[in-house]
Amino acid sequence: MRSPRFRPLASATVSTPAALSFDPALLSALGEARLVAALTGAGISTASRIPTFRDPDGLWARFDPRELATPSAFARDPKRVWNWYARRRERVAAAQPNAGHFALAQLERRVPAFAPITQNVDGLHQRAGSRNVIELHGNIMRVKCSREGRTIERWEEIAPEVPRCPACGALLRPDVVWFEELLPESVLGAAEDAAERCDVMLVVGTSAEAYPAAALPPSAKAAGAAVVEINPRPTPLSGEADFILAGPAGRGALGAGGADALARASASFRAVRAPSATALRV
Repeated sequence: MRSPRFRPLASATVSTPAALSFDPALLSALGEARLVAALTGAGISTASRIPTFRDPDGLWARFDPRELATPSAFARDPKRVWNWYARRRERVAAAQPNAGHFALAQLERRVPAFAPITQNVDGLHQRAGSRNVIELHGNIMRVKCSREGRTIERWEEIAPEVPRCPACGALLRPDVVWFEELLPESVLGAAEDAAERCDVMLVVGTSAEAYPAAALPPSAKAAGAAVVEINPRPTPLSGEADFILAGPAGRGALGAGGADALARASASFRAVRAPSATALRV
């Protein structure tokens, strides 16, 4: 574990993102950061009209996840599961990245190194321009062989059957992590590595309750990173965050102009503190 770079605060510093006025200590943290990580959850995609799972009107309020999002559900009724995900794929394909997605992609271009980690399966970060996204739960726009796990780019769909792997004939399934399944070791390892190495972690639009993703911010903080929470309401993480930007993802700090203002301000701070730095991309 490296020596803590930022001293823990007695209480989180709450900024008002709508005013685009950021705490100098936050700018200092970003200005000195070699690696910024961003952990995102369903809240960043609500402005793209993709419903969350656990809200009162969310997907799991209307559907039983045990019947649609488990290996056993797929084994019992693969056609029902395939059709349900096919409808969700259509909805996601019609959605567009929002200001929050574009803000993080913009911030990525302005800091030395950036590690986007998402619990979402919608692929909107990539469509907004983020690179090397660590997808903890997979991507609903991909399918894979249910037997061998390889990603399948093209398949033949003959109604009313579930499509089959062109290589081995096994049923195809969504390339997402279901309940009762573990996250891929390589993906989780990449996320844990980013958390342990980052100097700043942005936690955006997530309640920070679902593990193992919920362990990433505490891991980053324990390794000396500054943790910045961007969420409209308090979460279990709020008491541990160093900075809180209270507001929905896609507005304020991650709204139109907000990320640019934050990135430019932190870049200016870096220029003042370290004029000889060459790693910054502006």
